[in-house]
Amino acid sequence: MGDSILSQAEIDALLNGDSGGEEPEAVIGNETDVKPYDPTTQRRVVRERLHALEIINERFARQFRMGLFNLLRRSPDITVGPIKIQPYHDFARNLPVPTNLNLIHLKPLRGTALFVFAPSLVFIAVDNLFGGDGRFPTKVEGREFTHTEQRVINRMLRLALDAYRDAWAPIYKIDVEYVRSEIQVKFTNITTSPNDIVVTTPFHVEIGALSGEFNICIPFAMIEPLRELLTNPPLENSRQEDSHWRETLVKQVQHSELELVANFVDIPLRLSQILKLQPGDVLPIDKPDRLIGHVDGVPVLTSQYGTLNGQYALRVEHLINPILNALNEEQPNE
Repeated sequence: MGDSILSQAEIDALLNGDSGGEEPEAVIGNETDVKPYDPTTQRRVVRERLHALEIINERFARQFRMGLFNLLRRSPDITVGPIKIQPYHDFARNLPVPTNLNLIHLKPLRGTALFVFAPSLVFIAVDNLFGGDGRFPTKVEGREFTHTEQRVINRMLRLALDAYRDAWAPIYKIDVEYVRSEIQVKFTNITTSPNDIVVTTPFHVEIGALSGEFNICIPFAMIEPLRELLTNPPLENSRQEDSHWRETLVKQVQHSELELVANFVDIPLRLSQILKLQPGDVLPIDKPDRLIGHVDGVPVLTSQYGTLNGQYALRVEHLINPILNALNEEQPNE
């Protein structure tokens, strides 16, 4: 009986929740679902799909492909990758070294975009431009680009900038302006914070059996003023359809039949005088110097009257309706 009495040490252990064994501690909830949160981050959730930017990227790929063909005299295949909306540091940390980073202004948008040529694409372009066929690929050694490689990059960049400007033109007119080039991402600083959101699009370029990457990186804050336009782009042929409709309407209106009335004289009379009129009464009039022609009560011209080929006729002096003046200037003489 005495052997079953607990010692003071054992009682204290029970009160403190220590059973003395190696039992695992109780886990409240699922620890794998708990993620650390840093309130200093500026990550934003962008749920809209940028349809217009997808259209721009496809147009750019077609234009850039033709430019590369004219430069390299080989037909490249360019595949447009999906648009990614991510923090800038996620994009930057995946870039190889060396990488050609070109800072570009897209005026009037505020901010700086990046046109990124991966070293693999640069070496493929140099190899093909000087008659190579890719049998001896250049190794990426972490070095800077040579003067010759930089000249080839500049030529490809000019093609890319022209193609990108033309791709934007149907949606929103921009002017592209080259700022400078870097090979280390830490010198770009296109965002105020590494956590700022950017919109990136990869382009996979294949020339023969070799392939390389080209990326366009735009800060989301740069295109945010165009957010509504990029999520809901205008119809592809809306402007052409509007122009065609307008031309058709103008032609139809011009063939409409109108009645031109030129009142020779107006005689003011009272109703009592009109009621007293009898056959044979004479109403004196003043012969006018000019007549005013009306269409549906609207004065359109002043004219002189007379006869031509035995018929009464009007000779137009000038149009008094500014709209008709404008139409007369736009239409060629038939």
